[in-house]
Amino acid sequence: MSPAPYAVRVSAPAAKVLDCLPEHAVDIVWDILVAAAADPWGFRQFDTDDDEGEDVRYAAVGQLSVTFWINRPLRSLTVLDIVWLG
Repeated sequence: MSPAPYAVRVSAPAAKVLDCLPEHAVDIVWDILVAAAADPWGFRQFDTDDDEGEDVRYAAVGQLSVTFWINRPLRSLTVLDIVWLG
């Protein structure tokens, strides 16, 4: 049996961006977050030069990128930033 997915939280700044996105972009964000909740380390480290930042990850799909932080003790992800270049 696989472990339960991580809980997903959205920071206030990221929530403001999410509220302004077109519907298809919101769907992509949630698709990314579902995948990240199942396997957070399946995404690239945001800054590979930061030895202490391995828990900050990002995903990019087309014109959309999502940056999130993995909170290991609480088994949750916090969305730090969403960027839409559309």
